[in-house]
Amino acid sequence: MTEIVTDTTLQEYEDFIASHPNGHFMQSSLWAKQKPEWEWVAIVRRDNNSKIIGSLSMLIRKLPGIPSTLMYCCRGPVCDLNDYDTILDLLEGAKRIAESFRSYCIKLDPDIHSNRTDIRDLLISAGFKLLDNGKDFEGIQPRYVFRLDVEGKTEEELLASFNSKTRYNIRLAKRRGVVIRQADAEGLDDFSELMVETGIRDNFVTRPKRYFENLLKNLGDHARLYMAYYEDIPIAGTLAICFGDKVWYLYGASANSYRNLMPNYLLQWTMIKWALEEGCKIYDFRGVSGDLSEDNPLYGLYRFKRGFNGDFCEFLGEFDCVVNPLIYAAVNVAQKVRNFAIRQKFKWQNRDRICENPQESKE
Repeated sequence: MTEIVTDTTLQEYEDFIASHPNGHFMQSSLWAKQKPEWEWVAIVRRDNNSKIIGSLSMLIRKLPGIPSTLMYCCRGPVCDLNDYDTILDLLEGAKRIAESFRSYCIKLDPDIHSNRTDIRDLLISAGFKLLDNGKDFEGIQPRYVFRLDVEGKTEEELLASFNSKTRYNIRLAKRRGVVIRQADAEGLDDFSELMVETGIRDNFVTRPKRYFENLLKNLGDHARLYMAYYEDIPIAGTLAICFGDKVWYLYGASANSYRNLMPNYLLQWTMIKWALEEGCKIYDFRGVSGDLSEDNPLYGLYRFKRGFNGDFCEFLGEFDCVVNPLIYAAVNVAQKVRNFAIRQKFKWQNRDRICENPQESKE
């Protein structure tokens, strides 16, 4: 049986997910602060000694115009993946919460490798269906990522393991005068400008400055903004999060100019060194395309991350437990229309810059 996390047990819950090998920052209440339009609820399961052995947090949002909510269990559950009873108990607990919030759907995208087909089958047996979101970035979270095992390694050992071109570009950036600084709120203006420039170039809608500002505030010491400068000109930036035994590269941006200085290589190396400093086991480069053919427009992103000699990882994917099929179908249609409108608005707001900047491929 599960119990709901309260103010009294919140710290115990946070300690559990931070120390668990399957823990994830998106299961933390800190991440919930980044999503103020969602209500956060978490449940735990305990053993006979009252020790937490499994947890699952849920973000719940009321959608305009319908008498229902959407429940999203981002990167959960957190537990021993061989403990099927705990997994099923957490899912049943989520269903009870969904009923109380009149959720039309429970969405789940666990941080579990695709080779765990037993877990996939367990989720399906519990009423969840696996979505076909393609091989690029159609899901809420990336299904395909690159991860680097940094546990017990030195900087010299990691550098030696990188592709020779990657090592060369890291050193090239240093030789040409690229300087990396950890920035605070004062660097957000430059980072936000670079994000818009990157979004125009690579054809994606970017977050507003206030989103990144809130992220640094809400995640506190868990989040860092790194900026790359050339002769005091901001030319690239990244946002990373350290939680538990992992560092995640969350957002990256770069100018159309100065790309020949290779600042993105030096930024990645700086974030990897942060993972080493914190004694982490994994550095997560986050999303790549699942289509690894060289004619894929996103292949350059894969090639860039592959140069750091990490592991290509595929997660199980995104699952939905549909409670109200009619509302589920209607919301899916409305979401596609909304996403299209957002992309068009972004293009319209930046139409002058789009005309000035021809699209370039990613690093």
